[in-house]
Amino acid sequence: MSEHRFALFLGCTVSVRGFNYELSTRKVFSKLGIEIVDIPGFSCCGFPIDSVHHHSAMAVAVRNLALAEAEGVDILTLCSACTGHLTKAAKYYADGNHKEELKKVNEELADMGYEYKGNVKVKHFSRFLFEGIGLDKVKEAVTEPLTGLKVAPHYGCHYIKPSELFDGFDSPYFPESLDKLIEITGAESISYKDKLQCCGGGILAVSENTSMDMVKQKLDHLKEVEADALIVICPFCDIMYDEYQPTIGAKADVKYDIPVLYYTQLLGLAMGFHPRKDLAVNKNQVKVRPLLKKLESIRGGGE
Repeated sequence: MSEHRFALFLGCTVSVRGFNYELSTRKVFSKLGIEIVDIPGFSCCGFPIDSVHHHSAMAVAVRNLALAEAEGVDILTLCSACTGHLTKAAKYYADGNHKEELKKVNEELADMGYEYKGNVKVKHFSRFLFEGIGLDKVKEAVTEPLTGLKVAPHYGCHYIKPSELFDGFDSPYFPESLDKLIEITGAESISYKDKLQCCGGGILAVSENTSMDMVKQKLDHLKEVEADALIVICPFCDIMYDEYQPTIGAKADVKYDIPVLYYTQLLGLAMGFHPRKDLAVNKNQVKVRPLLKKLESIRGGGE
C-alpha cells in the first residue's frame, strides 16, 4: 500500500462536532504531501458497543477495514478511541491465528457485499507524523514558528495505551511524542500536574459530576502554569475541555479562558495557514483570539 496515501477515518464525533479538526487536518496533510482517500461508507468504529457485544463490535470494525482494503489503502485516524479499536481488530485478524473467527465475520459481512482479508494497518495521524513523516520533515513545513507560546499537551487514554497494542510506540508513563510534535512548531511544550489524567469523557454518561470534576482539576492545573493553550488529538477530549470549559468555569466562578486547539490547528498556524479560513478556529468554543493576539504581539516585537 502507498506510503503517503491513506483513508481518513473520521469516526462519529469528528463528523458532527469536529469540523475544525477535519479542515485543519486536510490543510496540514496537503502541505505535507499526504494524499487522502475519502470513503463515504465508513461508519462507527464499533468501540462504543465493545463492552456490550464484543463480536458485533469487531464485525463493525472489520467492515470499515474491508472498505479501506478494497481501496488499497491503510487508515489514518483522528480519534484515539477509534484508533485503539480499529487497531485491535486489524492486528487480531492479521496474525493468521484467528482464521475461523474472521471467516464467521466475513460470512456476516457477505450479505452487505464486504470481505476482509486482513491486510490493513491503522495509525493515529500524529503517530504517522512522528514516525512516517518524521519530525525533521514536518519541521521543514513550518514557515511561521510559534515562538513565545507556552502550550500544554494532553495525551489522553487511548493514544498510547495499551502499550502492546501500539507496539510500544511511546511510553505510557513518560510519553514524549506529542511534546516533540509541539516543539517543532516553535511553541514551548510545558509540563503540568496530572498531565496524563483522563479527560473524564469515558464516564460522562455514568457520572457527569465526577467527569466534570476531572475536567476542572486539569483546567486548574493549566491555569496554575499559565498555559496559552491546551493541545488535544482526540475529538472527545476536545469536547470535555473546550465545550464544557465555560460551563465548568461559570459553576465554579472561575474564568479559565484557556483555548483548546487540535494539534493540526497548532501545526497549521506554524505552517502559515489562515486561522479562520483554513483552520476554523472560530469553531472552537473557547475563543482563540487572545492566543493569536499574543502571537501577533510577539512577532511584532511587543511583549
